[in-house]
Amino acid sequence: MIDESRVLPPGIAADVVLSEVRQLRAGDRPTHGGQLFAYVYDPAVPGLDELAAAAHRESAHVNGLDPTAFPSLLAMENALVGTAGRVLGAGPGTTAPDVVGSVTSGGTESLILAVKTARDAHPEIDAPRIVVPSTAHAAFAKAAHYLRVALDVVPVSPDTLRPDPSAMAAAIRPETVLVACSAPSYAHGVVDPVAEIAAAAAAAGVRCHVDACFGGWTLPYLRRLGEPVPAFDFTVPGVTSISVDLHKYAYAPKGVSVLLHRDAQLRAPQYFAYADWPGYTMINPVIASTRSGGPIAAAYATLRHLGDDGYLRLAEATRDAVAGLADAVRAIDGLRLMAEPESTVVCFTATEGGPDLFVLVDELTARGWHTQPQLSYAGLPASVHLTVTASVAPRVAEFGPALADAVAAARTAGPVALPPKLVALATSLTPDALTPELVAGLAGGLGLGAGDATPDRMAVVNTLLDAAPPALRERLLVEFVGLLQRPTW
Repeated sequence: MIDESRVLPPGIAADVVLSEVRQLRAGDRPTHGGQLFAYVYDPAVPGLDELAAAAHRESAHVNGLDPTAFPSLLAMENALVGTAGRVLGAGPGTTAPDVVGSVTSGGTESLILAVKTARDAHPEIDAPRIVVPSTAHAAFAKAAHYLRVALDVVPVSPDTLRPDPSAMAAAIRPETVLVACSAPSYAHGVVDPVAEIAAAAAAAGVRCHVDACFGGWTLPYLRRLGEPVPAFDFTVPGVTSISVDLHKYAYAPKGVSVLLHRDAQLRAPQYFAYADWPGYTMINPVIASTRSGGPIAAAYATLRHLGDDGYLRLAEATRDAVAGLADAVRAIDGLRLMAEPESTVVCFTATEGGPDLFVLVDELTARGWHTQPQLSYAGLPASVHLTVTASVAPRVAEFGPALADAVAAARTAGPVALPPKLVALATSLTPDALTPELVAGLAGGLGLGAGDATPDRMAVVNTLLDAAPPALRERLLVEFVGLLQRPTW
């Protein structure tokens, strides 16, 4: 007899559970194979996935809360921090011999902690502020929101896609606790003028953080291959902290990032300690208390296995893939590069009379190439972002013909034509004016229903979002994602 009081269904066999997981995964974008240009980082190194999974399994139940109870995790964290520091210009025999750091769950946590550390270093400032270029990762805005820090955004040049160092310097106020820049920026893959920005911050007595989470691991290797990579790391005076993600171009499984500080004194405000309760004294260098050792062990195994020579080979393959993809874009009438590639990104837009970019993205998806559309912003046009990894190199020759075919199809289809009433709503509505009924109606018209999968073609959705100002985009996406994230009972 079945117990009707059960909260959960009866347990099922392990092989059945794994079958369910595989069926669910069948609808995902491909994480390997070099045709997904966002979200995942695939080096195409045989056996690396198996090694990382085995290392993860060995330490999955180890808890990073107390390093004295699990010294293995402490040793691996210290090794990751030391390795990241050496890659980024620190360590014995350098001008930054005392760099220290912490392992976090990802770039967003690293940036939140960088802002938190700078804020807490100045308790005398009642209303702290940070200065960032408009191309700085959105995680800085998230950090400012969470930590109640004001965000001063400096526009970038529409030509160079970089901020003017003098404008960054002018934005520094007495309440500024941190100035940030990117190496490289996520959207366009360009390196900000770090040396000049760091010098301005130092002259004002303010910390300077370099967000190298995206691609920063590869930049030193590209320099060794002869590429003209500007100074951006701890060799630059005035740089006080750097973040770099190991689950990006160090090719470790998600999620592992490293936040580095030039010395221990600068890092000290990062810690949270609390003893005023009857339990154990809490001391945390990062946001989480309990942390699985699995991701850290997987990253340790990955870095140890690939080594310096492995990363140099992967950087070379990535550089060649970037060059090939950029050539494919240059060969298409109606497309242009947003910037000449200098890291691991190819970013392009449409010229006047060119194809509708959002339709083009759908056409590429239909041909097996998964790219990332970026909406227009502050005079910068909509664009298509390609995060390029080593696994793309063998597929470059296929991309050019696929791109040409997709452009031809996009031209034939023509641009998305939104109903005039919908355009009027998108350009005139304020976020507060969005009622649940209005959101549900918009979502239904765009093919986004509660509990449904996202539609195969997203051009209409992206065109609507592109027509809306940023504040309305945010609210619309919150509501749309909320419709998708509903419990399955």
